Amino acid sequence: MLNPFQKMIESQLAGVQRQIGQALEELRTTQIEASAGGGAVKVTVTGLGEILDVVIDPNVIASGDVELIQDLVCAGVREALHKASDLKREKVTAATPLAGMGLDLPDVF
Repeated sequence: MLNPFQKMIESQLAGVQRQIGQALEELRTTQIEASAGGGAVKVTVTGLGEILDVVIDPNVIASGDVELIQDLVCAGVREALHKASDLKREKVTAATPLAGMGLDLPDVF
């Protein structure tokens, strides 16, 4: 049988789990866009880092500079994933008691 303190802890943990689940669901449906080369490449990802779309300006492709295209795609993807990681850390940290203590979570989700 659980004592009242254990019941309180279990209740709080269930609330935290629910809040983290809600934060992850919100991240799953959030779309983040980043670009590289002044908009020559645009990348869209979810808040969880799933790549949804990569758009390359036809003028960049017409230039035939394969290395430039590769560099721009990498830069766009890197920027989009960085933004997604920052948003995920913000949302998950806010959903936990650690947010009130000013502690930062490592990227565990």
